Amino acid sequence: MAETKKPTAEVAELTIEEKLRALYKLQKINSEIDKIRTLRGELPLEVQDLEDEIAGLETRIEKLQEEIKSFDSAIASKKNDMVNSKSLIKKYEEQQNNVRNNREFDSLSKEIEYQTLEIELSEKRIKEFAVQAKEKAEFTEDSKKILDERKNDLQMKKSELEDITSDTQKEEENLLKKRQEYEQIIEERLLTAYKKIRKNARNGLAVVSVERDACGGCFNQIPPQRQLDIRSRKKIIVCEYCGRILVDMDLVDEEK
Repeated sequence: MAETKKPTAEVAELTIEEKLRALYKLQKINSEIDKIRTLRGELPLEVQDLEDEIAGLETRIEKLQEEIKSFDSAIASKKNDMVNSKSLIKKYEEQQNNVRNNREFDSLSKEIEYQTLEIELSEKRIKEFAVQAKEKAEFTEDSKKILDERKNDLQMKKSELEDITSDTQKEEENLLKKRQEYEQIIEERLLTAYKKIRKNARNGLAVVSVERDACGGCFNQIPPQRQLDIRSRKKIIVCEYCGRILVDMDLVDEEK
């Protein structure tokens, strides 16, 4: 169950220095969480991509197999047509032996010719269907090989991700708990500003120290008077160049 945010009045009791310390500690915690998630890298996305690709390949193979069955069915139908045509030819040839005139003979001859053409057409269609079925079968086999490869890749990626997750899960859970604790004591307005700065910062750093007279985030020089103000810890000061919250190195050393 999530903790309830402390009343604003209680949060407001913190001094500026205490707020700066809380912000700095919160930044350290967030940076540790970022490191853990960076360690996982793109693995979760890679796993998802592989799962999507595998699903697509399985659908493709299923469709190809259905098409092959359709071609096999069409071939069987054409073979059956050929059997029927041969049977009719035999029948017409027998009838020619008992015709009464040339007109009946010629009519039967035309029927025989027609059925012969039907047989030739069926043979042609069977060859075409057989070629297409073979192409689909080859494509199916290629797809199955790719599917097996992707399944192996997925197994490896999942295993790698599980190893990393199991090693860091407890640490991340503890850090997330600490983060929540510090977020509870920082006033809402300041916490919102911190999160906005952190979101816009490429490296996720919203709170940085002044190092060698420069901002630890963008490395622009900080004027001496402004450095004195930062060291006094009487107000929250942000870098005029990058907008990050600035703390002095003494505070950093004290929190080590």
